[in-house]
Amino acid sequence: MYKYYFRPGYGSENLLIEIFEGTENETFVSDFLDAVCEINPKLNDVLDLWMNDEIEMFYDSEAGAFALSKDIWGFAFITAENNQEGLARINSILEKASLFEKFEVDFENYK
Repeated sequence: MYKYYFRPGYGSENLLIEIFEGTENETFVSDFLDAVCEINPKLNDVLDLWMNDEIEMFYDSEAGAFALSKDIWGFAFITAENNQEGLARINSILEKASLFEKFEVDFENYK
């Protein structure tokens, strides 16, 4: 089971999806893509940010563009700064996905 928050970025009004448990699974990326398959995500580019031990994948989809970043500390983030509606759609899909569990957060904690 993957646990996540749908929350604002720190000091930002833009929302993001933070997956804070389960990302160490080898199947995380494929499980995420399977969960959101209804929006037909297509990989555009991959950046390997070796200095931060992070990988960032950029996708186009029927819900618009978004990025998935994953680090070695067990966190993954789905962001879409210029596509907040698409990000909300991804959240709605994950809320119904059997492998994902959403946890509510207080938006005040991220100001």
